Amino acid sequence: MREESQYYRGPAGYRYADDEEYWYRERHVPAGWEYWDDEDTDTRADSATGGAGGNERLTGLTGMVLLVLFAAEGFTILAVRQMLTLHFFLGMLLIGPVLLKLCSTIYRFTKYYAGDAEYRRNGPPALPLRVLGPLVILTSLAVIGTGVMLALTGPDPSIWLLAHKAAFVLWFGAMTIHVLAYVWRLPRLVGSDLARRAGSRADQVLGGRAVRWLLLTAALLTGLLLAVITVHLAGPWTAVPGSGR
Repeated sequence: MREESQYYRGPAGYRYADDEEYWYRERHVPAGWEYWDDEDTDTRADSATGGAGGNERLTGLTGMVLLVLFAAEGFTILAVRQMLTLHFFLGMLLIGPVLLKLCSTIYRFTKYYAGDAEYRRNGPPALPLRVLGPLVILTSLAVIGTGVMLALTGPDPSIWLLAHKAAFVLWFGAMTIHVLAYVWRLPRLVGSDLARRAGSRADQVLGGRAVRWLLLTAALLTGLLLAVITVHLAGPWTAVPGSGR
């Protein structure tokens, strides 16, 4: 059996074709057959969410949701003493989407450095953003983690409040650069994922749209459930005079 990787796929099976037979392929491939390459097997294994393009859209969709939620959370900081319960609720709500974005980003990182053909073709982010990425991940986990610890430990004097404030300052700086680098891409990613029609190349990517939206919905519902069942933990903080200062 010949080992070259290029084939045509048709109703009756597969036909071998190498680069020296280009003239034959152009003239004799039957209608309804399509080009097949062994590199596509990696894409097919990833087809539930649309491959590398679908991963990019999932990350963009989640980023758009996070941008809105972080803006709302930032608004509560302007008068956090009066809006402490809302601040706490939104912080817990953010956990689901943040974890989803981390998973989609780490998945892309893993597939790229594992040598997946499609992810390698798309290439890595620019070097400064690759350097910034781990800082964004670590500070995001630090802000959320210290916030959860504050909820669990209550307003007793502890290092967690200082750690939460320090983590927020670092996170805000890293996230500002991250958002400015990627926000211009969000309308295209979100708009194309909402498109009803697409070319043949985009069919596979959009074919994973249902799974992507299901993952995003599940992440939001998970965060909402966490927020609802833990919002009472904000009570001890609201009872402390000047606790929001």
